[in-house]
Amino acid sequence: MKDYDIYTLPNGIRVVHKQVIHTKIVHCGFVLDVGSRDENLNNQGIAHFWEHMAFKGTSKRKAYHIMNRLEANGGELNAYTTKEKIAFYASVLESHFEKAFDLLTDITFDSIFPEKQIEKERLVILEEMAMYKDSPDDDLQDEFDNVVFGDHPLGMNILGIKETVNKFQKKDFVEFINNNLDTDRVVFSIVGNISFEKVKRLSDKFLGNIPAIKKKRKRNSFELYLPQTKKIEKNTMQALCAMGRPAYANNHINRIPFFMLVNLLGGPGMNSRLNLALREKHGYVYAIDANYSSFSDTGLFTIFFGTEPKQLKKSIELVKKELKKLKNISLGNLQMHTAKEQLKGQLAIAEENNASLMLAIAKSLIDRNSIDSLEDIFKQIDIVSPNIILDVANEMFDDNLFSYLTYTPH
Repeated sequence: MKDYDIYTLPNGIRVVHKQVIHTKIVHCGFVLDVGSRDENLNNQGIAHFWEHMAFKGTSKRKAYHIMNRLEANGGELNAYTTKEKIAFYASVLESHFEKAFDLLTDITFDSIFPEKQIEKERLVILEEMAMYKDSPDDDLQDEFDNVVFGDHPLGMNILGIKETVNKFQKKDFVEFINNNLDTDRVVFSIVGNISFEKVKRLSDKFLGNIPAIKKKRKRNSFELYLPQTKKIEKNTMQALCAMGRPAYANNHINRIPFFMLVNLLGGPGMNSRLNLALREKHGYVYAIDANYSSFSDTGLFTIFFGTEPKQLKKSIELVKKELKKLKNISLGNLQMHTAKEQLKGQLAIAEENNASLMLAIAKSLIDRNSIDSLEDIFKQIDIVSPNIILDVANEMFDDNLFSYLTYTPH
C-alpha cells in the first residue's frame, strides 16, 4: 500500500491524499507557496492580512455563511501565515468533507475583499499586533528575525507594521495575489478515511475550472549576513535572550543531521543538554529551547531562554559551553544511538497527529517535490554518523557568527 496518492490537475494544482481507516475525522486544506517574505517594505503584512480577509466574503458567501458553514456541523476552519506559506484548512466529520472542500476552494480562490470588512479586520490585526507586543517571548522571536535577516523580507514581521496595515485597500490584495499566486505551487492535502477515487472526483468538481496561473516569481535570496548584538530595555521581570544565526536551506544535505543535533542540544525532551545544564543543574531557567527552521534558500537556528537579570551572563556562558562540547567531543556509540531513537520516536508521535501531518505533507510536496515516508526518514537518520554531527556542529556553532538579542528590565 502506498503511503500517499498524488493527483495533478491540468491547471497545475496538486492534490495529495493519505487514507487513514480508523478515524471519523478528515483533515484537509490548501497550502500556498506564498508568505511574508514575498512582500516588500511598502506592503509588509499583506500576506497575513489576506489570510484574515479570506474569511470575510466571496462571490457566493458572506462572512457569516463562511464561519457557520462548518462550525455548525462541529467542524473547525482555520488558517495561518508563515515566512513562505499561507494555509487555509479544516477538520470535519467525513460526512462533511465535500462541504469543507467546497468552502476551502471558495475562500482560497474567490475572496472579494469587501471594503467594510477590510476596515473591521484592520482593527482586529492592530489588536493582534498589540497582543504580541505585550508578550515579551513572542516579541523577542519576531525581533530576532530582524536582527539576523535585517532589511531582507525574512527579517520583516509577519504581522507587518502599523503604517502599512493602516493603508491596505482591496486593490493591494488583488495586486499581491496576482503577483504571487501560482497554481503549480498550490497543494490541497487530505488525511482521513476518504477513498482516492472520491478525492479525484471532488478535485475535478471543485478545482477543475480554476484557470492555470503561472508566475515566474523569483524570491530575493538572503546572502549578506553580519552578526549583531542588540540590547533592549523592556518592562519585564526576567531578562530574555535570543541567540543564533542563519542555517541550512530546505534541500541542504545537512538538514537532517542538523535537525538531530539541535534536537539533542535543546529539543523538547527534558534530557536535552541545555535543559540539563541550565535548569536541572543550576536552576537558572524555567525553559530553554533550541530551534531550527529551514526556508527555500536559507534557514534559522535559534536558542531562546529567560532568566534572572543577574544570571543572564552566566546563562549565556553555559550555553556557549554546551555548544563548545558538541564542537570538540564526538558522540559515543550509545549517545548516537540514543539521539537517533529519541528523534525517531518524536517524529512517529508527531505523525499520529493527522491535522499536523496533513499540513506537513503539503509543505514537503511544495518545498522538495516529494514526500518521505516515516521509514524513509528513519533511514536518513540511521546513516548519520558521529563525524557528520561533529562537522555540522563546528560549522554551525561558530561563536563568531552568532547574533544576540537581549531584553532586560528597565
